[in-house]
Amino acid sequence: MKRILTIQDISCLGKCSLTIALPVISATGVETVILPTAVLSTHTMFKNFTVKDLSDQIDPIKNHWLSENVRFDAIYTGYLGTIEQIDQMKELFNDFRHDGMTIFVDPVMADNGKLYPAFDMDYVKKNAELCASADIIVPNITEAAFMTGMEYKEEYDEAYIKEMLQKLNEFGAKVSVLTGVSLSPGKTGVMGYDREADDYFVYQNDRIDASYHGTGDLFSSSCIGAMMRGKSWQEAMKIAADYTAYTIEVTLQNPDKPWYGVDFEATIPELIKKLG
Repeated sequence: MKRILTIQDISCLGKCSLTIALPVISATGVETVILPTAVLSTHTMFKNFTVKDLSDQIDPIKNHWLSENVRFDAIYTGYLGTIEQIDQMKELFNDFRHDGMTIFVDPVMADNGKLYPAFDMDYVKKNAELCASADIIVPNITEAAFMTGMEYKEEYDEAYIKEMLQKLNEFGAKVSVLTGVSLSPGKTGVMGYDREADDYFVYQNDRIDASYHGTGDLFSSSCIGAMMRGKSWQEAMKIAADYTAYTIEVTLQNPDKPWYGVDFEATIPELIKKLG
Protein backbone atom coordinates (compact mmCIF):
# COMPACT_ATOMS: atom_id res chain seq x y z
CA MET A 1 0.00 0.00 0.00
CA LYS A 2 1.28 3.47 -0.91
CA ARG A 3 1.74 6.06 1.84
CA ILE A 4 1.11 9.81 1.47
CA LEU A 5 2.10 12.49 3.96
CA THR A 6 -0.18 15.51 3.70
CA ILE A 7 0.75 18.73 5.50
CA GLN A 8 -1.81 21.48 6.10
CA ASP A 9 -4.06 22.89 8.80
CA ILE A 10 -7.01 21.25 10.52
CA SER A 11 -10.23 23.26 10.39
CA CYS A 12 -12.26 21.20 12.84
CA LEU A 13 -15.54 22.29 11.24
CA GLY A 14 -15.76 23.41 7.64
CA LYS A 15 -14.76 20.64 5.21
CA CYS A 16 -11.38 21.79 3.97
CA SER A 17 -7.66 21.12 4.37
CA LEU A 18 -6.99 17.99 6.47
CA THR A 19 -10.66 17.23 7.14
CA ILE A 20 -10.96 16.67 3.38
CA ALA A 21 -7.49 15.29 2.64
CA LEU A 22 -7.52 12.51 5.24
CA PRO A 23 -10.85 10.87 4.33
CA VAL A 24 -10.56 11.40 0.57
CA ILE A 25 -7.02 10.08 0.16
CA SER A 26 -7.79 7.18 2.49
CA ALA A 27 -10.85 6.34 0.39
CA THR A 28 -8.62 5.94 -2.67
CA GLY A 29 -6.91 3.06 -0.90
CA VAL A 30 -3.77 4.91 0.14
CA GLU A 31 -2.39 5.17 3.67
CA THR A 32 -2.65 8.80 4.76
CA VAL A 33 -0.28 10.33 7.30
CA ILE A 34 -1.04 13.86 8.49
CA LEU A 35 1.13 16.67 9.80
CA PRO A 36 -1.08 19.52 11.09
CA THR A 37 0.33 23.03 10.76
CA ALA A 38 -2.43 24.66 12.85
CA VAL A 39 -5.75 23.85 14.47
CA LEU A 40 -8.73 26.11 13.79
CA SER A 41 -12.18 25.80 15.33
CA THR A 42 -13.67 26.42 11.86
CA HIS A 43 -12.35 27.63 8.54
CA THR A 44 -11.90 31.33 8.03
CA MET A 45 -15.27 32.02 6.40
CA PHE A 46 -16.82 31.67 9.85
CA LYS A 47 -16.72 34.57 12.29
CA ASN A 48 -14.76 34.54 15.56
CA PHE A 49 -12.86 31.33 14.79
CA THR A 50 -10.05 30.20 17.08
CA VAL A 51 -6.60 29.22 15.85
CA LYS A 52 -3.56 27.52 17.39
CA ASP A 53 -0.31 27.57 15.43
CA LEU A 54 1.58 24.26 15.52
CA SER A 55 4.85 25.33 13.92
CA ASP A 56 6.77 24.30 17.02
CA GLN A 57 5.54 20.73 16.61
CA ILE A 58 6.58 20.21 12.99
CA ASP A 59 10.30 19.55 13.52
CA PRO A 60 9.88 17.25 16.56
CA ILE A 61 7.33 15.15 14.68
CA LYS A 62 9.56 15.03 11.60
CA ASN A 63 12.58 14.03 13.65
CA HIS A 64 10.66 11.24 15.34
CA TRP A 65 9.64 9.84 11.95
CA LEU A 66 13.25 10.03 10.76
CA SER A 67 14.38 8.12 13.83
CA GLU A 68 11.81 5.43 12.96
CA ASN A 69 13.01 5.28 9.32
CA VAL A 70 9.55 6.23 8.02
CA ARG A 71 9.29 6.56 4.23
CA PHE A 72 6.63 8.21 2.12
CA ASP A 73 5.66 7.57 -1.50
CA ALA A 74 4.36 11.13 -1.79
CA ILE A 75 4.24 14.37 0.16
CA TYR A 76 1.34 16.76 -0.49
CA THR A 77 1.28 20.27 0.97
CA GLY A 78 -1.71 22.59 1.03
CA TYR A 79 -2.31 25.77 3.03
CA LEU A 80 0.78 26.88 4.96
CA GLY A 81 0.16 29.92 7.09
CA THR A 82 3.62 31.43 7.52
CA ILE A 83 6.96 31.92 5.79
CA GLU A 84 8.59 29.95 8.60
CA GLN A 85 6.39 26.94 7.81
CA ILE A 86 7.38 27.10 4.15
CA ASP A 87 11.04 26.97 5.20
CA GLN A 88 10.22 23.98 7.39
CA MET A 89 8.61 22.25 4.40
CA LYS A 90 11.68 22.79 2.23
CA GLU A 91 13.83 21.09 4.88
CA LEU A 92 11.29 18.30 5.31
CA PHE A 93 11.28 17.62 1.55
CA ASN A 94 15.05 17.25 1.61
CA ASP A 95 14.96 14.99 4.66
CA PHE A 96 12.48 12.52 3.18
CA ARG A 97 13.15 12.76 -0.56
CA HIS A 98 14.14 9.54 -2.33
CA ASP A 99 14.03 8.19 -5.86
CA GLY A 100 10.47 7.50 -6.90
CA MET A 101 8.82 9.83 -4.38
CA THR A 102 6.37 12.48 -5.61
CA ILE A 103 6.23 15.94 -4.04
CA PHE A 104 2.91 17.63 -4.82
CA VAL A 105 2.51 21.31 -3.88
CA ASP A 106 -0.74 23.28 -3.90
CA PRO A 107 0.49 26.83 -3.11
CA VAL A 108 -2.71 28.03 -1.45
CA MET A 109 -2.51 31.80 -0.97
CA ALA A 110 -4.79 33.70 -3.37
CA ASP A 111 -7.87 33.70 -5.57
CA ASN A 112 -9.90 36.03 -7.76
CA GLY A 113 -6.94 38.32 -8.35
CA LYS A 114 -6.14 38.93 -4.67
CA LEU A 115 -3.90 37.47 -1.99
CA TYR A 116 -5.59 36.09 1.10
CA PRO A 117 -5.49 38.41 4.14
CA ALA A 118 -2.16 38.53 6.04
CA PHE A 119 -0.13 37.35 3.01
CA ASP A 120 2.28 39.63 1.15
CA MET A 121 4.83 39.41 -1.68
CA ASP A 122 7.46 37.95 0.64
CA TYR A 123 5.09 35.05 1.22
CA VAL A 124 4.55 34.76 -2.53
CA LYS A 125 8.31 34.53 -3.15
CA LYS A 126 8.64 31.81 -0.52
CA ASN A 127 5.84 29.82 -2.13
CA ALA A 128 7.65 30.08 -5.45
CA GLU A 129 10.74 28.60 -3.75
CA LEU A 130 8.61 25.76 -2.40
CA CYS A 131 7.24 25.11 -5.90
CA ALA A 132 10.83 24.86 -7.14
CA SER A 133 11.31 21.91 -4.76
CA ALA A 134 8.25 20.05 -6.04
CA ASP A 135 7.58 17.49 -8.75
CA ILE A 136 4.04 18.70 -9.43
CA ILE A 137 2.52 22.10 -8.65
CA VAL A 138 -1.16 23.04 -8.97
CA PRO A 139 -1.64 26.80 -8.48
CA ASN A 140 -4.73 28.60 -9.65
CA ILE A 141 -4.35 31.47 -12.11
CA THR A 142 -4.20 34.14 -9.39
CA GLU A 143 -1.46 32.32 -7.48
CA ALA A 144 0.50 31.73 -10.69
CA ALA A 145 0.19 35.38 -11.69
CA PHE A 146 1.65 36.52 -8.37
CA MET A 147 4.49 33.98 -8.47
CA THR A 148 5.46 34.64 -12.11
CA GLY A 149 4.92 38.40 -12.08
CA MET A 150 2.43 38.18 -14.95
CA GLU A 151 -0.65 40.37 -15.11
CA TYR A 152 -3.74 38.69 -13.68
CA LYS A 153 -6.52 38.47 -16.27
CA GLU A 154 -10.10 37.31 -15.90
CA GLU A 155 -10.45 37.13 -19.67
CA TYR A 156 -7.62 35.39 -21.50
CA ASP A 157 -6.76 33.03 -24.33
CA GLU A 158 -4.76 29.82 -24.54
CA ALA A 159 -1.58 31.73 -25.38
CA TYR A 160 -1.78 33.52 -22.02
CA ILE A 161 -2.14 30.21 -20.16
CA LYS A 162 0.75 28.65 -22.08
CA GLU A 163 2.99 31.62 -21.29
CA MET A 164 2.09 31.34 -17.61
CA LEU A 165 2.85 27.61 -17.63
CA GLN A 166 6.22 28.26 -19.26
CA LYS A 167 7.09 30.78 -16.55
CA LEU A 168 6.00 28.33 -13.85
CA ASN A 169 8.15 25.72 -15.56
CA GLU A 170 11.21 27.91 -14.93
CA PHE A 171 10.86 27.25 -11.18
CA GLY A 172 11.91 23.65 -11.86
CA ALA A 173 8.93 21.40 -11.12
CA LYS A 174 8.53 18.48 -13.52
CA VAL A 175 4.84 19.22 -14.08
CA SER A 176 3.04 22.57 -13.72
CA VAL A 177 -0.76 22.59 -13.76
CA LEU A 178 -3.07 25.59 -13.68
CA THR A 179 -6.50 25.04 -12.14
CA GLY A 180 -9.67 27.01 -12.86
CA VAL A 181 -8.75 27.45 -16.53
CA SER A 182 -11.61 28.40 -18.86
CA LEU A 183 -10.74 28.19 -22.54
CA SER A 184 -14.27 28.52 -23.94
CA PRO A 185 -17.63 29.86 -22.70
CA GLY A 186 -19.34 27.63 -20.16
CA LYS A 187 -16.26 25.45 -19.61
CA THR A 188 -13.61 25.22 -16.92
CA GLY A 189 -10.86 22.80 -15.99
CA VAL A 190 -7.09 22.45 -15.99
CA MET A 191 -4.16 22.96 -18.30
CA GLY A 192 -0.75 21.51 -17.57
CA TYR A 193 2.77 21.34 -18.94
CA ASP A 194 5.15 18.40 -18.65
CA ARG A 195 8.67 19.82 -18.78
CA GLU A 196 10.47 16.56 -19.58
CA ALA A 197 8.05 15.59 -22.36
CA ASP A 198 7.65 19.21 -23.56
CA ASP A 199 3.94 18.50 -23.80
CA TYR A 200 0.74 20.34 -22.82
CA PHE A 201 -2.40 18.76 -21.38
CA VAL A 202 -5.87 20.32 -21.39
CA TYR A 203 -9.06 19.03 -19.80
CA GLN A 204 -12.31 20.99 -19.67
CA ASN A 205 -15.72 20.18 -18.23
CA ASP A 206 -18.92 22.16 -17.84
CA ARG A 207 -18.69 25.18 -15.57
CA ILE A 208 -21.06 25.02 -12.59
CA ASP A 209 -22.38 28.36 -11.37
CA ALA A 210 -21.49 27.83 -7.72
CA SER A 211 -18.52 28.37 -5.42
CA TYR A 212 -17.73 26.46 -2.24
CA HIS A 213 -14.88 26.55 0.25
CA GLY A 214 -12.58 23.52 0.09
CA THR A 215 -13.07 22.46 -3.54
CA GLY A 216 -9.39 23.09 -4.26
CA ASP A 217 -8.47 20.74 -1.42
CA LEU A 218 -10.91 18.17 -2.80
CA PHE A 219 -9.31 18.42 -6.24
CA SER A 220 -5.74 18.09 -4.97
CA SER A 221 -6.53 15.25 -2.55
CA SER A 222 -8.35 13.15 -5.14
CA CYS A 223 -5.62 13.88 -7.69
CA ILE A 224 -2.67 12.75 -5.56
CA GLY A 225 -4.69 9.76 -4.38
CA ALA A 226 -5.36 8.71 -7.98
CA MET A 227 -1.68 9.10 -8.87
CA MET A 228 -0.69 6.82 -6.01
CA ARG A 229 -3.15 4.28 -7.39
CA GLY A 230 -1.14 4.15 -10.61
CA LYS A 231 -2.88 6.78 -12.71
CA SER A 232 -0.76 9.11 -14.84
CA TRP A 233 -0.83 12.73 -13.76
CA GLN A 234 -3.03 13.50 -16.77
CA GLU A 235 -5.52 10.75 -15.87
CA ALA A 236 -5.47 11.86 -12.23
CA MET A 237 -6.21 15.49 -13.17
CA LYS A 238 -9.19 14.39 -15.26
CA ILE A 239 -10.54 12.18 -12.46
CA ALA A 240 -10.08 14.97 -9.90
CA ALA A 241 -11.74 17.59 -12.11
CA ASP A 242 -14.75 15.38 -12.84
CA TYR A 243 -15.09 14.27 -9.23
CA THR A 244 -14.93 17.83 -7.91
CA ALA A 245 -17.54 19.01 -10.44
CA TYR A 246 -19.80 16.07 -9.58
CA THR A 247 -19.51 16.85 -5.86
CA ILE A 248 -20.50 20.47 -6.45
CA GLU A 249 -23.55 19.30 -8.42
CA VAL A 250 -24.60 16.95 -5.62
CA THR A 251 -24.13 19.70 -3.03
CA LEU A 252 -26.32 22.06 -5.02
CA GLN A 253 -29.14 19.51 -4.84
CA ASN A 254 -29.01 19.36 -1.04
CA PRO A 255 -32.26 20.93 0.27
CA ASP A 256 -30.41 22.15 3.37
CA LYS A 257 -28.25 24.30 1.07
CA PRO A 258 -24.93 23.96 2.89
CA TRP A 259 -22.80 27.09 2.54
CA TYR A 260 -19.51 26.30 4.23
CA GLY A 261 -18.38 23.24 2.26
CA VAL A 262 -19.28 20.53 -0.24
CA ASP A 263 -20.99 17.20 0.49
CA PHE A 264 -17.96 15.12 -0.46
CA GLU A 265 -18.94 12.41 2.03
CA ALA A 266 -21.90 11.53 -0.20
CA THR A 267 -19.79 11.34 -3.35
CA ILE A 268 -16.80 9.28 -2.21
CA PRO A 269 -18.35 6.14 -3.83
CA GLU A 270 -18.20 7.96 -7.18
CA LEU A 271 -14.48 8.66 -6.69
CA ILE A 272 -13.82 4.99 -5.93
CA LYS A 273 -15.79 4.06 -9.03
CA LYS A 274 -13.70 6.41 -11.18
CA LEU A 275 -10.52 4.78 -9.87
CA GLY A 276 -11.76 1.41 -11.08
